[in-house]
Amino acid sequence: MPNQPFTDPNGLNEEQFLQNYNAGSYERPSVTVDMLIFTVMEQEQNNYRKLADKSLQLLLIQRGEHPFLGQWALPGGFVGISESVEEAARRELYSETNIDNIYMEQLYTWGDVDRDPRMRVISCSYMALVDRKALDVQAGDDAAAAAWFDVSYHILETRREALEQDVRQETLVEIILESEQEKLSGVIKLTETIQGHVRQVSREIVRSAGFSFDHLLMVQYAIERLRGKAEYTDIIFNLMPPLFTLSELQRVYEIILGKELLAAAFRRKIAERVIETDQSTRDAGHRPSKLYRYNREWNLF
Repeated sequence: MPNQPFTDPNGLNEEQFLQNYNAGSYERPSVTVDMLIFTVMEQEQNNYRKLADKSLQLLLIQRGEHPFLGQWALPGGFVGISESVEEAARRELYSETNIDNIYMEQLYTWGDVDRDPRMRVISCSYMALVDRKALDVQAGDDAAAAAWFDVSYHILETRREALEQDVRQETLVEIILESEQEKLSGVIKLTETIQGHVRQVSREIVRSAGFSFDHLLMVQYAIERLRGKAEYTDIIFNLMPPLFTLSELQRVYEIILGKELLAAAFRRKIAERVIETDQSTRDAGHRPSKLYRYNREWNLF
């Protein structure tokens, strides 16, 4: 009898089971979203003959409510019962920073039991790279202020230990976020264990000054992922204007990756991702340089 509905050990079909289901049988944690919005911004340059320096920046909001009142946090908030996680992320980002209509991708889900002092909260984080010049950032909702912070990421120490059945490596990472008025800092210990083909990584906050919740962990993980994605995706081009020089593009890659790149090797690697135009720069004090645009077909299958 192929059309006969399946029944459980109590003799109930699915419709009957759902009619009698008690949603209160299990405790239900709350769900939040947190957004990591990065940009690369030119810093002021007194010498017009030099290319303007750039820095990686992260958008933070100053909390206007308890807990962590007055401290800095990632934009975010609670997911409503009738909206998707992504809908909540876009709603919260707009209500707290006035940013709308940008591409964000899901980064990671954070579920440590005591990560929020109010109650059991699971957070889904999102990440985006944006052109800051195209945004009108304004604090709103429960945010007292919104500001861009320069990001510094330093590896302080790495220790590697070969055990009987596995290899363990501990790395201390210092992160400093600095705006015109504020400076936040923290240290995270990354513990990587490799046993056979199984790799496990844990993160622990060693020191945190000025960060709310466990957002320091989110920042570290996002920078790590951002550097990885810069190697094999087109995410960096979200930061670039329609036309750019290869030197400008290389500098943005260097800022994201945190290291200098050899020009010749970089240009070979990037060759298929850009298209040369017939236009050149006309900046005073600089020799004209060829302008390029992003090749939107380079990663199509």
